Amino acid sequence: MAKYQILSPDGFTIEFSKEYYKSKKQALKSFENWVDRYKNQGFYSSTNYGKIHFLDIKDFCQFIKI
Repeated sequence: MAKYQILSPDGFTIEFSKEYYKSKKQALKSFENWVDRYKNQGFYSSTNYGKIHFLDIKDFCQFIKI
């Protein structure tokens, strides 16, 4: 059974309590919730890339099938 992991632009899992998700659907839902946290400020602050507009965060994350 495949597992999925999502890494932030800085290479960390997007949830500290989970290292992987059991389905792609679950991973994408978690990702949407994670991005929602950055909508109010308008950006994600990355050590590697600086300010990333919340609409562009997906382009900087890694979606990994394990």
